[in-house]
Amino acid sequence: MEDLVKQMLVALGEDPDREGLARTPNRVSEAWKFLTRGYQQKPEDVVGDAIFHEDCNHMVIVRDIEVYSMCEHHMLPFFGRCHIGYIPRGSVFGVSKLARLVDCFARRLQLQERLTQQIARFVMDHINAEGVGVVMEARHLCMMMRGVEKQNSRMVTSAMLGSFHNSVATRNEFLQLIQMKSD
Repeated sequence: MEDLVKQMLVALGEDPDREGLARTPNRVSEAWKFLTRGYQQKPEDVVGDAIFHEDCNHMVIVRDIEVYSMCEHHMLPFFGRCHIGYIPRGSVFGVSKLARLVDCFARRLQLQERLTQQIARFVMDHINAEGVGVVMEARHLCMMMRGVEKQNSRMVTSAMLGSFHNSVATRNEFLQLIQMKSD
């Protein structure tokens, strides 16, 4: 990867050996390994054994999970927040595991639409939830720094599965709860 970064610097008209850029290929390589570490992770391993049997069938929500990812079209960052809600059928996730799950999928080249769906599908399938809702709101630097250059644009995506899809009341409860103001 370092050689590719050097080639890119030359193609941009830069001298990769000048003082300010001499270590840049290494720094960029390390940064990209970090930003795409999700490729080395399996979501099942991230969650591990943090699924607990609990006689609970009421909505569980984790709001405002920070999301940082890289757009697969321009390889520029997008960032925002993710809200996950689910209705368990006897099993719940350890609360920190949902945030780790978001990171696992987000730390890959992504589309926000796919990322939202991947999170919802994993939650639904791995605890046999009655329903799952995921809403993500993000700002995309590919829209802010280039192209249309719209600084205040945000993309909102949602995935509603099971009872969150089939029941207007369940979906509305979730949507109302994620809009509550934080202290």
